[in-house]
Amino acid sequence: MEKKLVLRGLLAGALGGLLAFVFARIFAEPQIQAAIDYESGRDAAQEALDHGGMAGMAHDGPEVFSRAVQANVGIGAGMILFGVAMGLLFAVVYTVCLGRVGQVRARVLAVLVAGAGFLALYLVPFLKYPANPPAVGHADTIGARSGLYLGMVAASIVFLVGAVVLGRRLAPKLGTWNATLVAGAAFVVVSAVLMALLPSLGQLSANVAEYGAQPTETPLPLKNDAGAIVYPGFPADTLFAFRLNSVLAQLILWTTIALVFGPLAERVLSGGRKETATAAA
Repeated sequence: MEKKLVLRGLLAGALGGLLAFVFARIFAEPQIQAAIDYESGRDAAQEALDHGGMAGMAHDGPEVFSRAVQANVGIGAGMILFGVAMGLLFAVVYTVCLGRVGQVRARVLAVLVAGAGFLALYLVPFLKYPANPPAVGHADTIGARSGLYLGMVAASIVFLVGAVVLGRRLAPKLGTWNATLVAGAAFVVVSAVLMALLPSLGQLSANVAEYGAQPTETPLPLKNDAGAIVYPGFPADTLFAFRLNSVLAQLILWTTIALVFGPLAERVLSGGRKETATAAA
């Protein structure tokens, strides 16, 4: 039965990754292209300033993969493989939770596990370290940003597991509903405290001269020696749209996993119960 559930988790994750890619290709890719265009224009303006108004003094090497390949094959393969990985992880957690979280229907448990995955693996870390398009975030802070984000993901998972354990222990005394509220509040509080203690992305970029030595991760307007703006700052609308679409793509992924896996798991479990009953008879 466990193998059947894992296989169905893989299929649900692959379908979720495919749908998330279709959404991202339609809605998020234009923001990525706009960010790349901004970055190219800003680099050209910076190069012109560095060479006394003469641009084109240096050229990048040829692209290994074209933008068309990156925007279609690259992102598509990446998101589908990510969906498969999340589907497998989801199926394992689902199998572990079976029979250990009370009498919960298979479909309801699928929604709960998927919601927990979306919350702990993406939404909570996103609130502290949101996704960035190209040109946002300095290259010198990539290592620090990656480490902090992974640390936030790990802490969020630990906090969520702790909240579930706390809720189960309080349930006999407070009742299921009150215990759930207390555990949820505890998760929110500890997550908020950790977010307050960790440095923001803007603080990591605060001492980068290119960003004006201000606590912001988005490039500020580029100025010449006279203080005149020669290139605008990064468009706020592009940044907002990219981050919003990133959240929606993840929501599509986890929702698809829950809605596809739930009915499949219900069939597997009902079939398993029938086989057990037949063997007992």
